[in-house]
Amino acid sequence: MNRSPYWPQSALKPLTLAVLLALPGVVLADETAAPAASETSAEDAPKLKTVVVTARRREEAAQDVPTPITTLSGANLETQKVYRIQDLQQALPSVNVAYVHARVSSLAVRGIGNNPASDGLEGSAGVYLDNVYLGRPGMAAFDLLDIEQLELLRGPQGTLFGKNTTAGVLNITTRGPTFTPESTFEVSGGERGYFQTKGSVSGPLTDTLAGRLSFYRTRDDGYLDNDYDNRKLLGGEREGLRGQLLFKPNDDFSLRWINEYNEENSSSGSSVVYGAGKTFWDRATLVGANPKIGRSNIDGRQNVSVHQNASSVEANWNLNGGYTLTSISAYRYWHFNPANDADQTEKNVIKDFGYEVHDRQFSQEIRLASPKGETVDYVVGAYAFKQDLGNRIFTDLGPLADLNLIGANLNALNNIYTESHGKVDTESYALFGQATWHLTNRLDFTAGIRGTYEEKTASIERLAPVGGGTALVIPGVVDGNAIRDAQVGAYDSGGLGLHSAAPSGLLSLSYRFTDDVLGYASLSHGEKSGGVNLAIASAPTLGADSLLVGPERANDAELGIKTQLFNDRLQFNTNIFWTQVDGYQATTYYQPPGSAVGYQLLTNAGTVRSRGVEFEASVLPVRGLTINANGSFNDVTYLDFKDAPCPAEAPGTSCNLSGERVAGASRWIGNLNAEYKFPLVDRFEPYVAGSYSYRSEAEGTLDNSDLAEIDGYALANFVTGVRVDYGDGLLDASLWVKNAFDKEYYLAVGTGSNGLYTASLGQPRTAGVTLRYDF
Repeated sequence: MNRSPYWPQSALKPLTLAVLLALPGVVLADETAAPAASETSAEDAPKLKTVVVTARRREEAAQDVPTPITTLSGANLETQKVYRIQDLQQALPSVNVAYVHARVSSLAVRGIGNNPASDGLEGSAGVYLDNVYLGRPGMAAFDLLDIEQLELLRGPQGTLFGKNTTAGVLNITTRGPTFTPESTFEVSGGERGYFQTKGSVSGPLTDTLAGRLSFYRTRDDGYLDNDYDNRKLLGGEREGLRGQLLFKPNDDFSLRWINEYNEENSSSGSSVVYGAGKTFWDRATLVGANPKIGRSNIDGRQNVSVHQNASSVEANWNLNGGYTLTSISAYRYWHFNPANDADQTEKNVIKDFGYEVHDRQFSQEIRLASPKGETVDYVVGAYAFKQDLGNRIFTDLGPLADLNLIGANLNALNNIYTESHGKVDTESYALFGQATWHLTNRLDFTAGIRGTYEEKTASIERLAPVGGGTALVIPGVVDGNAIRDAQVGAYDSGGLGLHSAAPSGLLSLSYRFTDDVLGYASLSHGEKSGGVNLAIASAPTLGADSLLVGPERANDAELGIKTQLFNDRLQFNTNIFWTQVDGYQATTYYQPPGSAVGYQLLTNAGTVRSRGVEFEASVLPVRGLTINANGSFNDVTYLDFKDAPCPAEAPGTSCNLSGERVAGASRWIGNLNAEYKFPLVDRFEPYVAGSYSYRSEAEGTLDNSDLAEIDGYALANFVTGVRVDYGDGLLDASLWVKNAFDKEYYLAVGTGSNGLYTASLGQPRTAGVTLRYDF
């Protein structure tokens, strides 16, 4: 059989298996083999549960919503032992999570959104926690605590979810307070010092007031060996606390108040040398360093400190006539403070370097939903968002800075400390509405529109350098003072500003062919606001306006079908999509000639096209066995990117990447998970579960360097345990292993000084045990 050249042989087996599991003839083989012998009536046969989502800002069955949605329940996450945001790509289609640490993290959907690390730029995929938009991707980089459900919506979602959702939305819902008492306590331990405790308690405080308190604490020793001093890196501690109150005096009003706190103290952000051009190796030799591919060999600190707290209030009123009024008020604070040995050598070149960030955001949303069951259903509302963000970029250079960063000892940068301060304030306001007209009992037409006005004001100042000695000056030959001034001298951008009025829209037709088959087609437009580069970068030579980046605009077309078949034992959904993004925003790396360090540089990377096909399947082939599979093929390409950065192996001022693949976008993604619960015997229910995820190779950095390409990889996880009625609750004891075949893989690749590429190493094989008690 002839196969496409784009079909990697390593992808063939997992994706084929996932598709076969979703085919009726395979799925129902156990049933059809001996139908007469079945002792179970159709009414008593196992059925897939109805999943309720809020994709259209009202509760609906997921199979009734004409848009691609993937859901993961909290129970499914717990069974798979998924508790970190970077692990979600092992369960979701069309998703790439590039994770270095909380600040340098990104969620990309369909290959769009891989470069939001700059402090003055939001991500293309929006993350919502309990209906509150998170202005920084790193705000979601905590342990997933007490999760009720995750919803992944793919494609622009600007009409109801707002700006900065040109790629999609990850909607996270946590468990709320209950008027029925319930408690959970869980403890886990594993290799390399892994130990986690988490739990929650919920119940009534009065007849009209309920509360919930949840907590977690996780620690581990790390799994990356540092050659210089035998330190273990990529370990540390994380902890969090969430308290909630639910006031419900009657059936027509409820108010939910959520307060939470999370903190992290770890060596996240530690990386290995992944690849490098000739300049890096030459300069390393010059200072007597001995870096090695795939290794960490640093002499400085490596630490990340993250603190965040948040408070939100959601109120819902059921009004006369069946209308529902919702108000969501929220505040969130996030502080990130790193320490990095940025030269990736064991020599004293860059002693410390990092971006400290303070971010405060406020948001208010009010929306009105019409009664259900009318000829026209609609949601209208207003939204306001304010964000105040400031950063401090610091660089502490050692005595070998000149040799490594300039190539000659001019005493221009040696032992210099430099610091800059940036600030950007954002105000955004929007009005939105979306309506569904039920043309017939089977045909629906949906239209939505959102208008957003946004203003950003910013300023950046670099202070005069501190330290250093007398620079070498040879008239007519070299001027060390000029180099010092150009690279670390004082600079003030003055006031910078952006403002925009951006529309978002949706047109959709859906038709219910039968009660169990829904087809749909849609066109949508989304916009993402512009940004400000809060690093000095090229501003001293190109001017302050070079720090501004324009908006990103996405147009999307979808065609899909959702099915619920064989008496609700098989669910199979598939869709094709085509998205074009104009002015695609990206964070690249700029290092001026002879500069001490490089800087993040924002750019509009021309035009990007994302097209492909996705599928999801859930099946109950026999009683006790649940299988979930999803997969995607994404062709994500730069249609126009003529002024792209050049790779380290082919240095130049600019390169043309038109027609090349977009960074961070795997062409093939496939995920499979299954759980089998053995028949209950004397209060004991044994179970086994497993998951398998595959993603093909991807370009690692924006310059599409061959030295930075991320190889494809597959991961397998397994769990076995037993649940038993014990006392007044349910005890669950399990043994688990993650990355069972100890596959070496990388979560992200970054760029550094002198043409260096570094990579964030994924977790190796880790085995452990978990005890959980629900009562």
